[in-house]
Amino acid sequence: MVRGLVMACFAVLLALPAFAQMKDMPMEHKAPGHVHMCNMDGTGDMMGGMAGGMMGNCLQHAKELGLTDDQVSKLTPIHREMQKKMIRSRGDLEIARIELKEIMDVKDFDLEKATAQVKKIEDIRTNKHLDMLKSMKEVRSILTDEQFKKMKKLMPMMMDHNKPPRKMMKRN
Repeated sequence: MVRGLVMACFAVLLALPAFAQMKDMPMEHKAPGHVHMCNMDGTGDMMGGMAGGMMGNCLQHAKELGLTDDQVSKLTPIHREMQKKMIRSRGDLEIARIELKEIMDVKDFDLEKATAQVKKIEDIRTNKHLDMLKSMKEVRSILTDEQFKKMKKLMPMMMDHNKPPRKMMKRN
C-alpha cells in the first residue's frame, strides 16, 4: 500500500515539468480549438478532454442548465460510453507507442515498419477525435437551444485554468 502511494507520488513528480512546459507554451503550439482544461485522456491532445469536460460538466451542472430527468438519463450513458472509448483509445495508443519503440530499438531499424506504426498511431488518434465529435454532436442534439447557450456561458468558467479546479462529477 505504502509502496503504491510512493510510486504514485513519484509519477506525479515526474509529470510536473511536462505540465509546466505545456502551460507556458505559446498558443500557436497548442491543439486547434484548445481550451484551458485538463487533458483528461492523457494522449497529448485536447479533443477527448473537451468532450469529456462538456458532458461531465453538463451532468454536474444539470440543475443550472435546466436539464430534465429525461435529458440526464440520455446524457449519462453517452458520457459513460465516451469514457470507455477514451480509456480504450489511451490503451491502444500506449501499446502502439511501445511497439514503435520496439521497432526503433535496433540501430538499423526498418523505416517501412516505423512509418506504418506512426500511421497506426495517427489513425488511433484520428478515430478517437471522430468518436468524440460524434459524442459531442449527440449531446448537443439533446440540449435545447437555451440550454446550449447556458452551457456555452458556463463552460469558460468551469474550464479556466487560472481558477481552482471544480470538483469532478461523482463517478458511480
